[in-house]
Amino acid sequence: MTWKQRFTSSVGKKLVMAFTGLFLILFLIVHMYLNAQIFLPEGKEKFLAGAHFMGTNPLTRILEIGLVLGFALHIIQGLMLWSQNKKKRSAGRYEVNAGNATSKWYSRSMGLLGTLVLLFLIMHTAHFWIPNRANQFMTGEEIDLYEKMALVFENPIIVALYVLGCASLCFHLVHGFYSAFQTLGMGTSRYKQMISNIGIAFSIIVCLVFALMPIAFHFNILLG
Repeated sequence: MTWKQRFTSSVGKKLVMAFTGLFLILFLIVHMYLNAQIFLPEGKEKFLAGAHFMGTNPLTRILEIGLVLGFALHIIQGLMLWSQNKKKRSAGRYEVNAGNATSKWYSRSMGLLGTLVLLFLIMHTAHFWIPNRANQFMTGEEIDLYEKMALVFENPIIVALYVLGCASLCFHLVHGFYSAFQTLGMGTSRYKQMISNIGIAFSIIVCLVFALMPIAFHFNILLG
């Protein structure tokens, strides 16, 4: 089997989804830690210091390229798997069975959830990442991301969209976290429940922190 066949096979697609998914989970942990600084005393200064480091350190800028590629691969392979499964269902190869009846709705809706998360990602990068990088490119200076968040989250509609985006991300992660480890051969009966519980806890904590950010800015309940 050639490398192209490995990459385009059903197993190959799932492996790419697993590895890119785990890489993006690591990114979420770092991103959550940085953003959570706003909830601490002197949160603005701590957040801006972290944002400055992440935005100017040569190593993180290199990793940023890998992050963009990781997102692209994850999205492309996700769309390919969704299209492949849709064709199989339309061909009548999948019948309704006990597994389908008892599976969680979010496990059966990864295509929809993934699309919602993608739209959320586009909105988020349009609000913060793109303006900051564009300003760095044109002037060599970063924008004040803390004040930018305060301005963006004045709009209650945007706050609501961010909270809904975080909810979609949570359900996407709950299924994706376990699926990634299952694809890598760790979803055995011995570890299944443990991995599932860790995935649920991780998804709730990360997405709750992200969802609380626009709420905290909108209602001006930050410490400093």
